[in-house]
Amino acid sequence: MRNSVPFPIVISGPSGVGKTTLVDRLVASDDLLVESISTTTRVPREGEVSGVHYFFVERDVFERMKDRELVEWAEVHGMFYGTPRRFIDQELESGHDVVLNIDIQGGNSVKRAFPDAVMIFILPPSMDVLEERLRIRGDVDEAVIRRRVEAARGEITGSNNYSYLVVNDDLDRAETALRSIIEAERCRRERIHPAALKQLGK
Repeated sequence: MRNSVPFPIVISGPSGVGKTTLVDRLVASDDLLVESISTTTRVPREGEVSGVHYFFVERDVFERMKDRELVEWAEVHGMFYGTPRRFIDQELESGHDVVLNIDIQGGNSVKRAFPDAVMIFILPPSMDVLEERLRIRGDVDEAVIRRRVEAARGEITGSNNYSYLVVNDDLDRAETALRSIIEAERCRRERIHPAALKQLGK
């Protein structure tokens, strides 16, 4: 049971900053958190299951969903990805805070759809560190790394709608900061369920 009303949590940041690792850690150790599942037109990779990793749909189905059923969507390398509103609504109704690992454009769309969403932007310790992390990955060439670093500068500049900035200079420290934000938000007076306050005579 919980006293607070569930809410969406948007976590954004540049490629290579560690968003996915942090989100995985948060969701794995907090029963009140669930990660949003995106809808996509790309073909499932080996081991991926629809409804667990993504909702896999044909392109014509995605086209019909874009304006009516998706909170946000984007085209990435010729494939479409989007966040289904129904999934978020159902999880909020079931008592979960929904974590969305998306870019700032999608995050701003979520904020418009859910004004109570908590907006958190993950920062690298420095651009040099971010570049090194991208290089250590080893799955992209130098030209792609340079483009991603430049894109990161634009994302950081454009993150004005995000209430919280967390520097990922250490995974444990960044995770602790994220947990502190989420717990503080759960304690905000406006999020406390009216029934809980009524029991206290407030």
